[in-house]
Amino acid sequence: MFRWISENYRTFFWAFALAIAVWISAVSAADPDETHALRSAVPIQIIGQDPSLVISSDVPKEVNITLHAPRSIWNGIESDPQSVRAVLDLSGLSSGEHTLDLQIQIDARPIQVVSVVPRTVTLMLESLATQTLKVDATLAGEVAIGYQVGNLNIEPREIIVAGAQSQVEKAKRARIVINLSGLREDIDQTLPIEIFDEKGARVSGISITPETIHITLPVTQQGGYRDVAVKVVTSGRVASGYRMTDISVFPPIVTVFASDPKLVNDLPGVVETQILDLRNAQEDINTRVALSLPEGVSIIGEQAVLIQVGVSPIESSVTLAGEKVEIVGLGAGLAAQVSPANVDVIVSGPLPVLDTLTRQDVRVTVDLTGLSVGVHQIVPKVEALIADVIVESILPNTIEVVITQNDVPIITPTP
Repeated sequence: MFRWISENYRTFFWAFALAIAVWISAVSAADPDETHALRSAVPIQIIGQDPSLVISSDVPKEVNITLHAPRSIWNGIESDPQSVRAVLDLSGLSSGEHTLDLQIQIDARPIQVVSVVPRTVTLMLESLATQTLKVDATLAGEVAIGYQVGNLNIEPREIIVAGAQSQVEKAKRARIVINLSGLREDIDQTLPIEIFDEKGARVSGISITPETIHITLPVTQQGGYRDVAVKVVTSGRVASGYRMTDISVFPPIVTVFASDPKLVNDLPGVVETQILDLRNAQEDINTRVALSLPEGVSIIGEQAVLIQVGVSPIESSVTLAGEKVEIVGLGAGLAAQVSPANVDVIVSGPLPVLDTLTRQDVRVTVDLTGLSVGVHQIVPKVEALIADVIVESILPNTIEVVITQNDVPIITPTP
């Protein structure tokens, strides 16, 4: 036996190689290899970082990966994208600049990594530093006239900034900005903190603990000043057929002052405007009106208020009975008769317009363009010739039209 094998080993080897080739071909045909990029970029996972060091440079968040694998492997990867990972290992690295290769880990075999973009990552590691800063408050704007602010309370007074040593060393000032513009009531807010360097430029890339500051600031009204509502006084009525839709005043609240505080304290909480005449108004009103103030009381700021009055025509509807139906588009050599010859039209619109509406302002037509001899049911067209008038309905809404040759007498059908 061994003698036969030794004499025929060449034949045996080629038979074995041919069997392997046939097996590989069969497997490849059933599960062909495919090469393409992953549908989604893979996030970069950073491991092994010394807790006393921080990354002070920009590092890409994700990479694009192209793989070569059998179709069955691709199906598994696409159903579980987390099976492919991009790892950046910082184990054993000290402070300074480093260039590292990304490690691609895949929970599947067989598979080949064709390309990774980017393949390497360059980063800077720095020592972690902290610094304590006192929080400064900047007051922006002015409170409303007649008001004053009390003592500002900030909690906490100090914050801690942490990050790369080069960035932390730049931090010289922690600031919050409090907007007082037009303020009339106490402030109780939580505000974000901004960090600046010695030149006033904002410092980024550091963490702040806590990230916000709670402040309270009392705001009180000075003696002799008082905020009161404005009441609009009108006389007369808008024109017949019109209605007043709304009335507003700006500002709705004004600040008044008297050297004798008792004068403003005795006010009923409102001040009236001088009389606004609405008689025969047919359109919106925008006007400034002065206030009626007691002796010794004055208004702070603008001496008149803006009053806006909305005036709109009253909407209604009317029925135009017996409107004649006109024929248009009748072909040459044809005659037509419509039944009924008159219809009722219901229209709506502003009451003043409807009061002047005539039959000539509405037109009812039936278009016979292209129609031949016979009996036809046609929906008439109604056109309002005056703006703002809307056609609501027509009765009846279908017209019977009998078309004949011009020399054939027309027999009117019996209803």
